[in-house]
Amino acid sequence: MLHSRLSRMYVRAVELIFFSSGGWESWDVQRRPFIPDGMPVLVDDDLAFEDVSGLRPATVVNRWLRELPSSGCSAPSSWESYARVLRSWMEFIVDFGVTLFDERRPLKDALSAYAVHRACGPIEARFEVTTWDRHVSVLSSFYRWAVAQGHAQAEPFTYAQARTLYGDQVRDRQINLAVRRRPKAHVTIKYLERDFEALFLKALAGLTPDGAEDTGYRGRELARNAAIGRLGLATGLRRQEFTYLLVPEIPALPPKPSALPIPFRVPAGVTKGRKYRTTWITYQALVEVHHYLDLTRPLAVEGSPWRPPAKAGEPLLVTEVDPTGGRVNGKRVRWVALRPTERLRLVAPNGGSMLVAVRGDGGPFTAWATVFERASDRIRDRFDPRFPNVNPHRLRHTFAIRTLEMLVEGYYAQAAKLVKDTDADAALALYLSKADPLMVLRDLLGHSSVLTTEAYLRRLDMTRIYRNAYERAGQTHGLADIAAAEREADDEFSDEFEEAI
Repeated sequence: MLHSRLSRMYVRAVELIFFSSGGWESWDVQRRPFIPDGMPVLVDDDLAFEDVSGLRPATVVNRWLRELPSSGCSAPSSWESYARVLRSWMEFIVDFGVTLFDERRPLKDALSAYAVHRACGPIEARFEVTTWDRHVSVLSSFYRWAVAQGHAQAEPFTYAQARTLYGDQVRDRQINLAVRRRPKAHVTIKYLERDFEALFLKALAGLTPDGAEDTGYRGRELARNAAIGRLGLATGLRRQEFTYLLVPEIPALPPKPSALPIPFRVPAGVTKGRKYRTTWITYQALVEVHHYLDLTRPLAVEGSPWRPPAKAGEPLLVTEVDPTGGRVNGKRVRWVALRPTERLRLVAPNGGSMLVAVRGDGGPFTAWATVFERASDRIRDRFDPRFPNVNPHRLRHTFAIRTLEMLVEGYYAQAAKLVKDTDADAALALYLSKADPLMVLRDLLGHSSVLTTEAYLRRLDMTRIYRNAYERAGQTHGLADIAAAEREADDEFSDEFEEAI
């Protein structure tokens, strides 16, 4: 059988290259290859894809990689990540005389050694728990495919059955026992507390904690940085989602301030899994974004000669812009259909990039991880040594926690009651007053199930939010004396201690 022949082939190194169809006409093939440009390809160190024994394991991996786009994984960056995971695993196990499609016992032994190597091995080889779990997920997906396709007889993983419940929703799922246990949520806080959130926004704007101008900091593009930082905190967008937003995709500013949030449509072209959704943004955050768009951004883009670099592809010249689309190189295109790489090449009618955030020369700006990291470092060095490092995804976590707090405490429900039936926000008001908080947050974050939202929040601090909301409601309405309850509980433990003596 194929897998038994493969099991005796050992290759010391596996090279990773990326496919390009450039010049395919000279390859002596009948038609253009179906492999998309940028697809990773693994090649054994002897440059062979098969031999007398049959297909090489690397060739089988390449087949799996080529099926990723049709299996729901359309991002080239994910293809590369998956390929690197398989290459690392293949190169590790060969030192133990084990191959990719060996028998179950050697594979399980190799997995144990690999887990130790990634947890306690050389510093440069160690993985954090999230990285390890991601590797396990990729390897598990590959082996399930390989077994189903007849390339492998066994996989190295063992699974347990688990059941999750939320209301009347029940879901059975398998738990891979190779994943590591994660620290409890209370020691892995991933969001910004309110005081740190305010401190971060002031730092992005070049201000000190008391709101005065920070004369000791010579930052540039402060209005841009503060506007995008507030946008991320107010919408829960992922880094890719807010980085590649186009100016026409920013909602118009309502004619008057609103206590209710404003719907914010997230284009499918930049979302995870290309799933369209609608989140929201506060009126105050939208005002700041429009101030940047109307006052500061035009100084960089008006008449800008910027063009995308040649290696990125030809410029995409935009005309006849409206909120839903425009003409790109003379052809009508909807903004939602454009992917990040295409958005980077858009040139506005009056010059400069079409992205919301631009550099001083009018070109697109995308280095938000660096901006947030430097702001975090500056806060720690000069104002508060306890301040955490803020990566772009921490803004999304903060949005989730802050929104859940307001939903649980009834802020949005109270605001909804103030909206008249004839108001333009009537539908949103009805939704907020009737929907379960977790259902609302599921829709805003773009999760496929409320079970996902519940698990996500559990890793943040959901218990604290419900406890605090209960305590505040009790104090406000005189339903409970929290201090008295705490004293009573203390007395119970005091009595227990005295009896023990």
